[in-house]
Amino acid sequence: MPEAPADIRYVAKNMRLDLRLIAGMIAPGSRVLDIGCGDGALLAHLTTEKDADARGIEIDMAQATQAVANGLAVIHGDADHDLASYPDGAFDAVVLSRTLQAVERPREVLRQMLRIGRNAIVSFPNFGHWQMRWRLLTRGRMPDTETWNRPWYETPNIHPCTIADFFALCDAEGYVVEEWLAVDEHGQRAPWRRSRWLANLFGEQALFKLRRG
Repeated sequence: MPEAPADIRYVAKNMRLDLRLIAGMIAPGSRVLDIGCGDGALLAHLTTEKDADARGIEIDMAQATQAVANGLAVIHGDADHDLASYPDGAFDAVVLSRTLQAVERPREVLRQMLRIGRNAIVSFPNFGHWQMRWRLLTRGRMPDTETWNRPWYETPNIHPCTIADFFALCDAEGYVVEEWLAVDEHGQRAPWRRSRWLANLFGEQALFKLRRG
């Protein structure tokens, strides 16, 4: 395979650790759509390391423009309104990282993801983390942590959920959870893989790989 352009290699090298965990759930050569792809770091990694056909959607015009300038296949758009234009089964994997809690209709977005993709890979901050519970209990105000780091009147997060909430939604919708992880803010694996209860209490973020039942 020809060597990737320098700009793409640089973006891929600077990928967040949680995105590396997501990349580990994607097979080489896959057709991938990354929704809310930001600067395209995951796309760049999948392109350079896994020879993937990786494309992205980003609502922030400045980031979408920068990703295109770096040679990545990114369009300006958002999860709530643009997924319906893609045909059934267009992708092997559709990724939504740290964005589920910020979309208007998370249930519909998940349905669309699993319509256009064989797998949906979703990550989100866990509102059930013990620090969130403790700060809400002791202060009586919306928590402010490293993960939830904006005041309630400025946050883009309109549908915060817990790991337990997400498992319940998957059960209600009939989605099969093929893989899941609880991780800390820096993307390191948490040691509660076998216990949903402990993961919901101690996991700062969650990663799920789903398919239709």
